[in-house]
Amino acid sequence: MICVAIADISAGECLSVLKKAEFAEIRLDMVKFSEADMKKVFGSHSNLIATCRHGVFDDQKRAEILEKAISYGAAYVDVEVDSDEAYRNKMAAAVKSSGAKLIMSYHDFERTPSRDELMHIYNWCLKYNPDIVKIACRVNNIRDNARLLGLLDSENVPVIVIGMGGLGRVTRIAAPLLGGFCTFASYKADKKTADGQYTLDELVEIYKRLDID
Repeated sequence: MICVAIADISAGECLSVLKKAEFAEIRLDMVKFSEADMKKVFGSHSNLIATCRHGVFDDQKRAEILEKAISYGAAYVDVEVDSDEAYRNKMAAAVKSSGAKLIMSYHDFERTPSRDELMHIYNWCLKYNPDIVKIACRVNNIRDNARLLGLLDSENVPVIVIGMGGLGRVTRIAAPLLGGFCTFASYKADKKTADGQYTLDELVEIYKRLDID
């Protein structure tokens, strides 16, 4: 399954993109939506991830934004496992009580940790009883990909793994074929939300060539 990552876009353009997407992530830290815009966007589609990364807003504001997304119909909410403990606990509880699905995520923009570290991170995520675990790490050599893809051999919860950077692009293709919950793609080349991300059209073409629906 391909999830279209949406950022740096107007609400009107977002609604247009969503008409063609089966699954999408709305990067609420990277759009300028009014409350009315959020209501329209999350009310227009039944399969959306609400994500608001740290950096633009403080934790209180992030929580407010995500709670509004939940109330407007977000199907999934992404919460970083290494965020502030109070924020993490509050948001995990809010998502679980709302009926939305919790994605507990971890990002390392510098490297891919060792196998033991990755398992520690994975088990840390599981403590919050998530519906999905997402682990995204910078790939600095091709063996990093093998360690990330090894996380898919899990019987606990669905897993998303992403190798960031050019050397990690193979994970964006292979992970869903090996049992990963989904992969992420931008809807246009100039709207990528992560290094190494394919566009939706590129991924669709790759899977077509591999004769995979």
